[in-house]
Amino acid sequence: MAARLSPELRAKLRRVHWENRLTSLWAPVTLFGGVFVLYLFIVELHTPSAAWARPALKGFGLLMLIAFVALAVARTAMRPFARLRKLRHQTFEFLGEISDLVDKHRDKVTGRPNDDLLEHAVTLAGALATRDARLEEELKAAEAAADKHLAAWRKQSIFDFGMGFVKAFAIAMVIRTIFIEPFRIPSGSMIPTLQIGDQIFVNKFIYGVRIPFINEVPFVIVRRPERGDVIVFNNPLDESRDFIKRVIGVPGDTVELRDGVVYINGVAQPRELVQADYVYWDAPEDMRGNTHWISNEIALYRENLDGHVHLAGEALSGPRRDGAGPFKVPEGHVFVMGDNRDNSADSRFGFGVRPGVAFVPYGNIKGKAMVIWLALGHDGLGSGLTGGTGLRTDRLFLPVR
Repeated sequence: MAARLSPELRAKLRRVHWENRLTSLWAPVTLFGGVFVLYLFIVELHTPSAAWARPALKGFGLLMLIAFVALAVARTAMRPFARLRKLRHQTFEFLGEISDLVDKHRDKVTGRPNDDLLEHAVTLAGALATRDARLEEELKAAEAAADKHLAAWRKQSIFDFGMGFVKAFAIAMVIRTIFIEPFRIPSGSMIPTLQIGDQIFVNKFIYGVRIPFINEVPFVIVRRPERGDVIVFNNPLDESRDFIKRVIGVPGDTVELRDGVVYINGVAQPRELVQADYVYWDAPEDMRGNTHWISNEIALYRENLDGHVHLAGEALSGPRRDGAGPFKVPEGHVFVMGDNRDNSADSRFGFGVRPGVAFVPYGNIKGKAMVIWLALGHDGLGSGLTGGTGLRTDRLFLPVR
């Protein structure tokens, strides 16, 4: 069909095609998605780049949100515009379908049927490119010709359409299994790094692809877990539950906690007090159904774990968990703790399942926490309407360090 169109007409068709794409509600979503993927690469390869990349992403996200709302309002308020857009979309879809079917069955669609289809397709393309008022009429005529000459194969194309959904689902599952997976922070054990209601993306590629159901990682793709990594893993003592903690010790390390200070292989990891009365909001498990938030205070420290700087909290009152170990980390395992040191069921305490130390096997690790893509927490935007929970714009797109 393309050979029957003049270069000028083909150029006009491309222009209308892009005009239709850019006025789609999917346009701002797709553009933001592409930029967000680029942001993920930037912060994974060079985390300090988030200092400039994050504000830029938030600004671009706001711009895309405004564009989305403007397009939605335009569709509602300008019915002729919305109707024309829909008609153009249907026409492009139809032309693509007919072109594929004719190419696929060119040995059977010959002579007069082929000429008839080409004539209708060229006329329809011309009406589409020149914004002809007869576009709807031409589309109906072309569809009638297609039903006449390609009826059997058009029914098959419906099956192909369904298979397209199956393929899309399969691709989504592959992406989720191998590359990236969302995870919601369920508790306050990683405060202040991660807070209840934070939604993060997990890098499942970095440590190697895990074989489902048998929890084996046959080979490393980028590297093994390192001290300071924040990881998501299946609780080795209750694999129905996923946990998120920070890697403190790797195979061969001896880990000990004395007076709140982490010792690795006998060397104290430096820390300094940042804030003596840091207030955070927790939602105890038995109250979360009612979104009941309670405030707590901790002493906030900046800890340097083998060169990896992060924040960690220590309780000001109540039970302290400042003495533990020494623990020798076995081969193929890691020792993990929560950043909220006195409110975390981690390696020191058998992950809340049984007393005693418990290590995380490599095969139980799902991936490394990357970035917060959504934050629904205490006192966020709109919290007055939702029982205290709202959108925390200050936490959007924060890299997990």
